[in-house]
Amino acid sequence: MFDPFLPATELAGLIRRRQLTSVEVTSTYLDRIERLNPEINAVVWVDPEATLEAARAADAALASGADLGPFHGVPVPIKDLTAAQGQPCYHGSLGTSEAPSEVSEPVVDQLLAAGFVLMGRTAAPEAGTMSVTESRRFGISRNPWDPARSPGGSSGGAGAAVAAGLAPVAHASDGGGSIRMPASSCGVVGLKPSRGRVPALVSGWEHAATDGAETRTVLDAAAVLDAISHPDPLALYNAPVPARPFAAEVGAPAGRLRIGLLTEAPTGVPVDGECVEAALRTAKVLEELGHTVEPATLVGYSEQAVMGYMTHIMDASVTALPYERPEEAEPYLRYRMERARRASAADYVASAHRLQRESRAVAAQFGRDFDVVLSPTMATLPVPAGLLVDEANADPEGPRFTELRMVSFTSWVNLAGLPAISLPLHVSADGLPVGVQLVAGPWREDVLVRLAADLEQLMPWADRRPPRFAG
Repeated sequence: MFDPFLPATELAGLIRRRQLTSVEVTSTYLDRIERLNPEINAVVWVDPEATLEAARAADAALASGADLGPFHGVPVPIKDLTAAQGQPCYHGSLGTSEAPSEVSEPVVDQLLAAGFVLMGRTAAPEAGTMSVTESRRFGISRNPWDPARSPGGSSGGAGAAVAAGLAPVAHASDGGGSIRMPASSCGVVGLKPSRGRVPALVSGWEHAATDGAETRTVLDAAAVLDAISHPDPLALYNAPVPARPFAAEVGAPAGRLRIGLLTEAPTGVPVDGECVEAALRTAKVLEELGHTVEPATLVGYSEQAVMGYMTHIMDASVTALPYERPEEAEPYLRYRMERARRASAADYVASAHRLQRESRAVAAQFGRDFDVVLSPTMATLPVPAGLLVDEANADPEGPRFTELRMVSFTSWVNLAGLPAISLPLHVSADGLPVGVQLVAGPWREDVLVRLAADLEQLMPWADRRPPRFAG
């Protein structure tokens, strides 16, 4: 028996040294999914026999002396917004096909090339537009630390699975905070890569969305990014190739950085005191490490740009999903589809162009005014489960105050295409995880990994486990 909360890099080493087999590791997680998943609804589809067959093949490859990927034999679930050949991709919806996908997204191919064993699919809200993980198709996903609360979204199933020890690492994606919000809510690490870093068949949401992972450690986050971020000669563009693997940045000197501290939400919404305290505690540690930390004034996006992104780009992206029965979509999404049809192609292009122009001023701050931005990941503690989707369905046009508090510190990062990471550096008075976000300049994941690894050493979180799942 092994500790199911071990990092994926450690499990890979144990498998490679033949101290564990892939079948043993995979069987343990499949058993935990069967026993523990009903309480949190993190995993929504699994094929145990196919998963075990892949694990047996991994063990046979190891025995034969074949070339092995860095995560050979380690199981990983895929988020239910991403196609994996042979698996259904529901997009969290009642209105999509149940047929197995015929092709995989490049990120899935890269995970397989790294040696991972695909192990089921994790929950996502329909179309990925909601900051909680709830849908009429799969129900409510819950937070392992407190099932009355949400694990966040849209990668909430992935974050909950890793936090609960149902998987050592989980594929995730992020179009407005969807890797970092679940990481904050569930007490795990969530690294959002730069625009163009991870190849995709289509760069979603006007190039604001990207694939990544939920992990337990900074090393796992860096090593998974190394695995999924190979340049794609068929893509429209690629981020520059890093000077060395991101995993090699763990433990490397971070230098002396200018860190801009942001504790007031760019949207003006109130920020919970615990979230502010998390950022301030982290700022103090960074100052002790020799960095300069000063309050930051962020050049953000205009209201017109943000509204154009929401009402033109996101609405059109929802409408373009492969619905077979769009009438079965969530009511709030049917509203967005109707709104998209009232807009013109010129509206879409104007909104996309405005975002591109304004993003130049946002990115220009890095290296000029500061090197890194430090903030809370969310303006709120983990939110109650079972409320936000019902509210949106009841009043699709109404204000979404709670959701706005969740995305206020994260969404601007996606619009600018910048890398960011959420770290579980704080625990609230009632035992809930509180994440802290670091944002770096274009393509500077290396800076984030160095800083995050230093914080992991000084403010460790590895021993924190949801009590009801720790046994």
